[in-house]
Amino acid sequence: MTYPPGPHGPQGHNYPPPPPQPYSTGPDQFSALPKKSSAPKWALLGVVVLAAIVVAAGAVFYFARDRGTTEASQVRSGDCLTEIPDSSRVLYVKTVSCDQPHKGEVFAVLPLPDGAFPGDAAVVKYADKCAPALNEYAPNANSESGIQLFVLYPTADSWQRGDRSVTCIATSKNPRTGKIE
Repeated sequence: MTYPPGPHGPQGHNYPPPPPQPYSTGPDQFSALPKKSSAPKWALLGVVVLAAIVVAAGAVFYFARDRGTTEASQVRSGDCLTEIPDSSRVLYVKTVSCDQPHKGEVFAVLPLPDGAFPGDAAVVKYADKCAPALNEYAPNANSESGIQLFVLYPTADSWQRGDRSVTCIATSKNPRTGKIE
C-alpha cells in the first residue's frame, strides 16, 4: 500500500498533525512554579525574636532594679530603709530586712482623715505627732545619739492618688543593724 506524500495517521488515515498547544513553552512547560521569596518569613521571625529579647530584657531589668523597692505610701511600721530619701517628693523607697545595714526605720504610719486635701500646713502640723509616736515605739531612742526624725507626708498630687498617711521614720547618719529600742 502506498500512501500519498505527507504525514500519515494511525491505521492508515491521513490525519493532519495536531495543532501546537496554546501557551506552550517547550519541553519544560510543566516545570514547577517559581519559588516565592522567603524574605517575609525571615522578617516575621526577626520581629518575633526581637520582641522576645525586649520582653526578656525588660523582665530582667524590672526584677534586678526593683528588688526591695516599695512605693513610699505602702511602707508599714517596722520596715527598714537602706537609704533616707534626699528629696521632698518621694515615690519609692528601698526596703531591707532590719537585720541588714539600714539608715532608717519606719516606726509609725499615721492615717489622715478622709476628705479634701487639708493643705500643706495642716499636714505638716499633723506630722508633729511623730515625736510622741517614737517614744511609744522605742522609749530609749531619744537617748541614743544620732537618731533623728524624717517624715514622709502626702502632697496635693499624691493625695489625688490615694496617699492619706504621714510616715514617721527614725534615721541614723551611719548604717545600723537591728531595730531601734
